[in-house]
Order: sequence, then C-alpha cells, then structure tokens
Amino acid sequence: MPGLATSNFRLHNSEQFVEAFSEAANTSMYLFIGGTSPYPAGADDTGNYPTPINDTANIEYIPWRDAIAAKRIQASDITNGIRRLDWATGTVYDIYDHTDATLSDQDFYVITEEYNVYKCLSNNYGAASTSKPTGTGSSEITLADNYIWKYMYTVSTSDALKFVTRDYIPVKTDDTISAAAIDGAIHFIKKTSGGSGYFQGNTTVTIVGDGTGATASPVISGGALTQVTISNKGTGYTYAEAVITGVGTGAVAIPIISPKNGHGDDAVKELYGTYVLLNARLAGSESSTIPTSNDYRKLGLIRDPFLYGTSSIAYGSNYRATYRYTFPTAPTANYLADELVTATVDGVTTTATVIEWDSASKYLYTTKPIPKDITTSSAIVGANSTASGTANSINTPGLQPYTGDILYIENRGKITRTADQIEDIKLIIEF
Repeated sequence: MPGLATSNFRLHNSEQFVEAFSEAANTSMYLFIGGTSPYPAGADDTGNYPTPINDTANIEYIPWRDAIAAKRIQASDITNGIRRLDWATGTVYDIYDHTDATLSDQDFYVITEEYNVYKCLSNNYGAASTSKPTGTGSSEITLADNYIWKYMYTVSTSDALKFVTRDYIPVKTDDTISAAAIDGAIHFIKKTSGGSGYFQGNTTVTIVGDGTGATASPVISGGALTQVTISNKGTGYTYAEAVITGVGTGAVAIPIISPKNGHGDDAVKELYGTYVLLNARLAGSESSTIPTSNDYRKLGLIRDPFLYGTSSIAYGSNYRATYRYTFPTAPTANYLADELVTATVDGVTTTATVIEWDSASKYLYTTKPIPKDITTSSAIVGANSTASGTANSINTPGLQPYTGDILYIENRGKITRTADQIEDIKLIIEF
C-alpha cells in the first residue's frame, strides 16, 4: 500500500533531537574521539577513509575500544540547520510554491554577506537575480530586477562562529517576523500560460477560494497575459483559483498560497530545517581529560552513558576514556604511542593500544583492554618497544564502556593534538 513519510516527519525528528538537550530531564550527549592508530592501506594519506559499518560490533563495541575521551554537548551547542545558499548576482533562484513537491530541494532562499536570510516569493518569471535583497522589515521586498523577497531571520554573530560551515547555516525563527506573518495570504500569482487575444482594460482576474480579501490585476502585452499583480494579499486561503475573464482564451495563472500561518511564522519548518548542526570545542587537555600527545581519526555521539562502575547517567563536562596504569618503578623501556601492549590475565592474553606514555610520572594510558581488564599482577609488554613493567595502581575511565547508545560515527583525517590547540568540531546530521 502506498505511503509517505512527509517532510514534517523528518522535521519533527530533527526538532525532537534538538529539544532533548534542553528538556527538564534532558539527554546527556557526548562527543567521543578515538582511533589513534593509522587507517589501513595508506588511507590517512589518500583521504579514502573507511566507511563506518552499521552492525552491532561496529556501533556497540568497537567505538568504545577505540575511544580516548568524551566531551558533553550542551543545549547551546546544537541547532537546526539548512543548506547554505549564498546570494550571487546573475543566479536564477527558485520561488516558494506551495504546489511544488520538490521544494525542499530547490534553491528558493538565500543568505547574504550580512547573514540575513530571505525567501524568494517571485523570480520575475525565471529571470536572473541582479539586485541583492536587503532590509529586515516584515513586508515583502520588491527590487529593481522584479524579484520579490521575504526577510526571514538573521544568523547572529555567535551562531555564525559556532555553526556556519561552507555548506550549512543555522535556522531560527525571528519572533518579530513571526508575529507579523499573515495566514493564508497570496503574495504571488504564477502565470503558466499567457493565452492569446486579450486586451488590457477588458480583462480581469478574480481570486476564488476559501479565504477572503485577495485581489489582483492582469498585465497584457501582445494579446497575452504576461503577469498578474497582487493588489491585496488577502488572508485565510488554503485553496484558491485565479479566474481570468476577457475576450481572449487560454491564459492560466495559479495563486501561490503562503505556508500555514504565513511566511516567516516558522522559519525552521518553512526552510526545511531537517539538518542538525552540532559544535564542540576541544581546548587543550580539557582539565587533563583529553590526551594532547596523540592524534585521533574517529569521532561520534554517545547518548546517556553511565559513570564507570555504576548505573547512573553521566552528566559531567568531559571524561577520559582511557585506562591509566601507574608504575612504582620505570619499565625496561619507554612505551611507544599506538603500539600494542599485551598482558596475561587469568591465563588469557589481553591486548590494548598505547595512547600515551608519561615517563616523568610513570603513567601508561591505554584503550580498553580486550578481553579482560589488566590487573596489578600482570606484566604489560610493548609489542614494538619491548618495554615491560607491572603497575601498582590502575585508574579506570570516567565512563562505563558499552553503556548508552552510540548514535553517530564518523571517520576523518588524522587530527594531531597539542597542549595549546583548540579544535572546533562541527557535525552535520540529516534527518
């Protein structure tokens, strides 16, 4: 049986995801980083990074084994987003059309260098735009090139710094514009056929529909209808026809009705804000919880993980995901970053990857050991360094491995960390 998950369904999911961060019983979402070992077959250099695999092993277990740290995403770090469409002179923009089933894929809005966002209500019947829209008032803006634009909102400076990318921008409703929106108004009538035999002065256009107050006038040239001008937008329309009367025949025009509650009432819905933009900044070691002496290639999102050794959801700002082994005396050599270390635990060989060796403090940081946790009675041996030593104390990670839900995984190019470095990480998720 035919069915359709509408764009409203996608929008609902994206908005629910964003709202979950600010609700009273809010979601505890963490950005995790990991994957210090190089990709296989030179992918680090070629950019041919492996595609994440959506099976239980790769979304429930392996990310935890690769993780080195996690930082919480706050409500201020997430917003709905839309495609970035920069206004450029000479471009033919699409128009808002309530009958266009592909509108979400059309270029019917723009952002200017002032970070103002405008919706295109008329493109002068397919002509190029040559006048940049300006202004932030609630009325439509008609320009010299006969384009009609509707100001929607302005991206704030703080949001621009946090969320704007080359391809996406944040979307938010302007309360003033929303309050002035007219429900069911007709801002434009689209001529689809000019017909023939018409005369200016004895041709009329009458708007017939379930709203009230809309009036329009025809423009005739060479016996054909060339356009219809709106003299009163009316209100309350959900259905409308343009009835053309006169001596001519064949002219057809379609009234374009505003979205429910009017243009600008809900910018997120009207501009198809089904993308979610997240931003996380990693500043240095983040209070000694994020290693600065190694790199990473993988990142993702974990929802509602537990604190280590408990069934309580973690709400702290950031956590190490590594195990720290403290040695009473120096091992036989220095451990090497990214090398595999082994230990025999209960007769079973356990392995882990070295994230960091702090020779001054005699701290060894590793990923989660597999299959057993290393104990203070197990010699830890480096595969490449041949270093060997036994820890007398073990610090566990801040988060309990394999808890919560991993919602997103991404493989990127190698990101090398330093103590004075700030990484501004932006994630774009499409619903």
